[in-house]
Amino acid sequence: MFSVSCFGLLILSSVFVSVHSECSRGCGLALGSYYVWPESNLTIISDFTNIRIEEIVSYNKQLIPNQNSVQSDIRINIPFPCDCINGEFLGHVFKYSLRSGDTYDRIANLYYSNLTTVEWLKRFNTFDPNNIPDTNEKLNVTVSCSCGSDAVSKEYGLFVTFPLRVGDSLVSVANQSNLNLDLGAGSTLLQSYNPGVNFSAGRGIVYVPGRDKTGRFPPIKNSGGIAGISVAAIAGLLLFAGCFYVVYYRKRRVAKIELSPAAEDQSIQDSTVAASPRLTGITVDKSVEFSYEELAKATNDFNISFKIGQGGFGAVYYAELRGEKAAIKKMDMQASREFLAELKVLTHVHHLNLVRLIGYCVEGSLFLVYEYIENGNLSEHLRGSGDRPPLSWPVRVQIALDSARGLEYIHEHTVPVYIHRDIKSANILIDKNFHGKVADFGLTKLTEVGSTSMPTRLVGTFGYMPPEYAQYGDVSPKVDVYAFGVVLYELISAKDAIVKANGSMTESKGLVALFEEVLNQPTPKDDLTKLVDPRLGDSYLVDSVRKMAQLAKACTQENPQLRPSMRSIVVALMTLSSSTEDWDIGSFYENHALVNLMSGR
Repeated sequence: MFSVSCFGLLILSSVFVSVHSECSRGCGLALGSYYVWPESNLTIISDFTNIRIEEIVSYNKQLIPNQNSVQSDIRINIPFPCDCINGEFLGHVFKYSLRSGDTYDRIANLYYSNLTTVEWLKRFNTFDPNNIPDTNEKLNVTVSCSCGSDAVSKEYGLFVTFPLRVGDSLVSVANQSNLNLDLGAGSTLLQSYNPGVNFSAGRGIVYVPGRDKTGRFPPIKNSGGIAGISVAAIAGLLLFAGCFYVVYYRKRRVAKIELSPAAEDQSIQDSTVAASPRLTGITVDKSVEFSYEELAKATNDFNISFKIGQGGFGAVYYAELRGEKAAIKKMDMQASREFLAELKVLTHVHHLNLVRLIGYCVEGSLFLVYEYIENGNLSEHLRGSGDRPPLSWPVRVQIALDSARGLEYIHEHTVPVYIHRDIKSANILIDKNFHGKVADFGLTKLTEVGSTSMPTRLVGTFGYMPPEYAQYGDVSPKVDVYAFGVVLYELISAKDAIVKANGSMTESKGLVALFEEVLNQPTPKDDLTKLVDPRLGDSYLVDSVRKMAQLAKACTQENPQLRPSMRSIVVALMTLSSSTEDWDIGSFYENHALVNLMSGR
């Protein structure tokens, strides 16, 4: 018999599942069926989608005779590019500017009319769902799309991403699509594009042929397009397979989790680790496998009193397991990419300044079990969370050095090298001896030695992203170097990576820009001291702060080739930590950085 958790997963699969074959290219254009909710208007819809009102009207000439207004409670088609994202799936990412009071539920189900889901917003963003900032930061709103399938028909090459609503049916959707076919043939065609889908479910996504600006159904341009297939049935089968794996094999020791080289770039819809047939390559020692019962017993069934943290991919609970204090990260099945990434790194990489993985569990949910780090994370200390006293300046320098050593190890001493992609003060943990450990490898990327960058989907945290990554998606170890520079600025100032400008609730400035304004002055000493964490009082050397600020500036250079390697940063911080008086960051880079840059590090 299936467990309750498996039954729940099968039910949830019908809410919003879109499974695509891996793609090599998109088709340039798709449409989204946007339900015009009361109190919305074309200006609001244009703002949310960044599509000009005139362009929206051109695809809805009969529905919007006057571009100054639009009737509510109808559907209109919104044009957007249908791209092949990372070779993984067909989709488009809208950029939404966060506003005060926003929630993932409101954004997905109202502002974007169910074209996306809360689960997808969580997956493609790092904001805590319970603490979404009320700033003008951008949220990634990912919408899937389709380019059709010449295996079904070559006559239809423009498709509408169509969110089902209560009251919809196969017949009503076919009627709304106006396919110029009788209802029977139209219904058969739609079912062919969406095999196994229940059109009367009242929720989920289907794909239907759409008309271009001329009112015609454009054919498929070539046979190379990859169809987006909204297949709740296929997703259900994936979940079924995952549940079967858990139920049937839960009593067997899991000696090997296999992960192919391409698995980190697998479809975002892979819903469970066990369901994927492409999992090859990671060997996990049997001794680190935990049963769900053991984890549940240690946390009193994951009682809220055991909860010690909340991240973008799940909650963290304190436990004592097999005589050792531990932190258990409980992740949704939808976070299989992050689970596999972190499992792969931490079963291969072991270093004093990287958080240690104790074990894992894949029953019901995905669980990673880490060593328990007593003193929380760096962000909590810098921002004065709880009753923690301020960190002294020598301790801050030591934590910077510890973190740099951890990053140097994954950048330069593993094959292939790893890129963390989400370095920030919240992901640097502090142990009982006030040493730093880099944590949270759920976004880690692999790259072969000698590779400098790669395109990827945008992940990470605003304020820590370098320009080449935020704009073009380029990934190299210098992404981590830039983010580490921001952390150095945080250690000096205890300010957030994004700072409210002059106390304003709407205007903000990056910490990098704030420091650069000061460091670019001819004599920055006085203004630099104004940026130092006031809780330090006079208990620091101004020259030491200046040197760390200059190192941070080098790390956050706009040109990634001008940033130092983590090896150079470790050397610089070792020198700073030893308080050598003749340490000079300018001559250091003159003598060392050019050599490293020439070697492509």
